[in-house]
Amino acid sequence: MSQKFVLILALFTLFLSGCSALWNLSGGHRQGASSSLVDYLYPDGQVPPAVSQTIPHLELPLRVGIAFVPGQSQHGTISEATRMQLLENVKGQFLDRAYIDHIEVIPDTYLRSSSGVTGMQQVARLYGVDVMALVSYDQVAVSEENPSGLLYWTIVGSYFIKATSNEVQTFVDTAVFDINTARLLFRAPGADTMSDRSTLVEAGETVRKARDASFGAAMQQMSGNLAAELDQFEERVKSDSTVASTSWREGHGGGGSFSVLALLGMLAARMAFAIAGRLVAWAKRASSRSAPSARRRPPRHALRSR
Repeated sequence: MSQKFVLILALFTLFLSGCSALWNLSGGHRQGASSSLVDYLYPDGQVPPAVSQTIPHLELPLRVGIAFVPGQSQHGTISEATRMQLLENVKGQFLDRAYIDHIEVIPDTYLRSSSGVTGMQQVARLYGVDVMALVSYDQVAVSEENPSGLLYWTIVGSYFIKATSNEVQTFVDTAVFDINTARLLFRAPGADTMSDRSTLVEAGETVRKARDASFGAAMQQMSGNLAAELDQFEERVKSDSTVASTSWREGHGGGGSFSVLALLGMLAARMAFAIAGRLVAWAKRASSRSAPSARRRPPRHALRSR
C-alpha cells in the first residue's frame, strides 16, 4: 500500500470524524427553551391564592410595563438583545392608543432578582407602571436525519452526506396583570412552526437562525392577538362593571369611560363642526359676491334729474 494512498485515507477519515464532531457540537437532536409564568409567580410549589374579588381600578391613560418571564435555563434560550428588540416591536404597535400613556420595556434581569407576585409588584412600582404584561414562552427545536441527502465530490472522489430536517415550534403567551390587585386582566397567545433543511454540518447554525425567526413570527402573531384582546377587554369593561372600573387622570380626557370609540366620536364631531362652520362661512361669502351691490346703483333722484 503506497504512502500516498494511506495519507489520503487518513485525511478522509479525519474529515469524516470532524463532521461527526461538528454534529455533536450542534446540541444533539433536540433543544428546548422555556419560561413558566406559574413557576415565576408561585415559586417552590406555592399554591396560587383564590382569585381576588377586588375590582381593579384603572387610571387612564395607562402606564404599561412589558417583560419576558425569566427562563428556567440559559442553555439554548433566545438572546437578551433579541428579546428586547421583539418587545420594542410590540411596544411600537400600541403607543398610538389614546388610553395608553407609555410602555416600559423591562429587562428580565429585574424579575430574576425577586420572583413571585410581590416581586412583580416591586418591579412594576420601581418603573412606575400600572399594569404588567408578562411574556412567557416555550420553544422546541428538533433535528432529524432525512433519508435524502447531498452528494459531494472531492479530490478523493464522491461521498454522501445525509441531510437533516429541522423543525422549530414556538409558543408565546402574554398575560396582563393589574398591579394593585394582582388580578389577571386578559391574555394573548402566539404560535409558530418553522421547518428547514440543512446538512449535518450546517445544522447548528441553521437551527439557531430558525429559532430566532420562529420566535419573531410567534411574537408578531401574539401582538395581533393582544390588540384584539385589548379591544375585547374594552368592551367587557363597558358592559360588565365587575371586570374593572376606570377613570381619567387629572389633565387627561374626561369622564370615566374606557372607550376609544367615544374618543374617536368626539374627535369626529369636532371635525364635522369645524367643517360645517367653514362651509357656512364660504356660502355667505359666495352669496354676497353674487348679489347685486346697492352701492353700485345710481340714486333715483339722479335718474330723474337726467
